[in-house]
Amino acid sequence: MNAVPRTAPAAEATLLPWAPELTGDAAAAAPSPPPRATPVLGALWLPLRLAWRQLRAERARLASAIAGVLFACVLVFMQLGFRSALFDSATALLSAMRADIFLMHPLTTVSFKPEMLPRIRASQAMALPEVQAAVPVYLAQATWRNPEDGTRRPVQLVGFDTESGVMNFPGLAPLIETLKRPDAMAFDRRSRPEFGAVPRLLAERGPFKVQVGNRQMEVVGLVEIGPSFGADGNIVMSEVNFRRVVKERQASQVDLVAIRLRPGADREAAVARLRALLPADVMVMSQPQLVAHERNYWETATPIGFIFAFGSLMGLIVGMVIVYQILFSDIASHLREYATLKAIGYSNFFLGRAVLSAALILAVLGFLPGLAISTLLYDVVGKGTFLPLEMDASRALSVFAMIFTMCGLAGLLAMRKLRDANPADMF
Repeated sequence: MNAVPRTAPAAEATLLPWAPELTGDAAAAAPSPPPRATPVLGALWLPLRLAWRQLRAERARLASAIAGVLFACVLVFMQLGFRSALFDSATALLSAMRADIFLMHPLTTVSFKPEMLPRIRASQAMALPEVQAAVPVYLAQATWRNPEDGTRRPVQLVGFDTESGVMNFPGLAPLIETLKRPDAMAFDRRSRPEFGAVPRLLAERGPFKVQVGNRQMEVVGLVEIGPSFGADGNIVMSEVNFRRVVKERQASQVDLVAIRLRPGADREAAVARLRALLPADVMVMSQPQLVAHERNYWETATPIGFIFAFGSLMGLIVGMVIVYQILFSDIASHLREYATLKAIGYSNFFLGRAVLSAALILAVLGFLPGLAISTLLYDVVGKGTFLPLEMDASRALSVFAMIFTMCGLAGLLAMRKLRDANPADMF
C-alpha cells in the first residue's frame, strides 16, 4: 500500500493529536474536486439560458416574435399542402389504375388530353412471355345530369375490360359481373357533391338511372378514385358501354394500354423489352413513371408549381424580417449588457451563440403552435374542397428546417449590431 505522506517534524509539533495528517486520514479528508460540465454542453447551455432569459424579460416582444414565426409557419404549411394536394388530385386517376405497365402515345402530355394509339399495340405486347394481360383503356369526357336538380357537369369516363383484372380500382371487384350489363356503370364516391348525393341515392333506391351524355345509364355501384384538375368526378364502365356513350369513338384507337405481368416477373426488365419490341409511336412506362409524367406536366407546363413555391418563399421572407427586427431591437436595448459581458471577458463568438440560441428558441416556439394550427386547417380545408390534404412527418420536418433556417439567417443578420457593443464607448 502507498504510504501516507507525513509533514515535517516542525509542522507536526503545531498539529493537534487528532489532525488527519497525523492519523493517516489526510487522503480521505481532502475534498474531491467539483464535477465539471463537459465543454460541449457548457458551450450550448450557457448561451441558450442567456437567450431565454433575455427573451422572457420582454414578454410582449417575445409574443410578437412568436406570432411572426407562427404566421410564416402556417403560410408555408398551407402553400406546400395545397401544392401537394393539387398534384395528388391531378394524378388520382392514374394512381388508382393499379396495372404494372402502361403504353401511351409519346405526344400525350396530360391524361385528360390524350393522343390515341393503335389498339393492335396491346396484342403486340402479349408477345412477351412475362405479359399476362394487356387491356385497352378508353378515356373521354361527357356531361352528367344531376339526378336531383338536373344541372349538368362534365365527368370523366373510363372504359376498359372490367373482368380482365388488370386495373383494380378500389371497390371495383364486387361490381365486375354487374358492370357487364348494358348501360351499367360505377360512380366515383369521392366526386364533388355538385354531381348529386349519388351514394345516398344508391343506398336508398338501389341501382338508378341517370343521364350521361345523350344516353340513360344505370348507376350500379361505387368506386373510389377522386377528383382531379381535368374532371370533378369519374365513371368506370365496360368497354362496350363506353362505346355506347361515346359513339364517335373508334374501337381501333385507344388512349392507354394497361399491362399486367405474370407473378414474379421483373417489371423493369419487361419495360426494357417492350421498348425494344414496340415501334416508336408508343411510350412504355411503369405506373410510377406514368404518374411522374403527369405530375411533371402540372409542375413545369403550368404556373401552379411556381405560384405555390413563390408563396412559400414570401412567407419565409416575411417571417425572417419579423424575427430580424425583434432580435435587432432586443440587442439594441441590451447593448450595455453585451458590452459588460465583453468587458469581463466574453468573446463575440459567445455573444453570437446567444443570439443564434434566441433564434432557435423562436423557431421552436413558433413552429409547434404553427404545426397544430396547420393540421387543423388541413382537416377543415380538405373537407371543404375535397382535396387530399394530410399532414405527414416529412412535410413537418421540411417546414421546421425552413423555419429554423429562416430564424438562423435573421439571427446572423442581427449579430452585426454586436459590433456596437464596445466597452470603451459604453463606460
